[in-house]
Amino acid sequence: MRIPRDVSGQQLVRMMLRFGYQTTRQKGSHIRVTTLQGGEHHVTIPDHSALRLGTLSSILTDVARHLGLSREALVEQLFGK
Repeated sequence: MRIPRDVSGQQLVRMMLRFGYQTTRQKGSHIRVTTLQGGEHHVTIPDHSALRLGTLSSILTDVARHLGLSREALVEQLFGK
């Protein structure tokens, strides 16, 4: 499945709630989310109207690695219909 090209930072933060991530702080245009599942893990998400594809891909790869999933499986869970 392809990664959508129009995902905003706020949308991604809401999607991350499914995996136990919580917003821990926001400074300027960056939101930090943290989970304690499987060990403490922090991800910083830019609060932009549309995330750049490389930025989104990097965030998804990092989260998938922490959760023990393949990136494709994570993309399917987040964006699959």
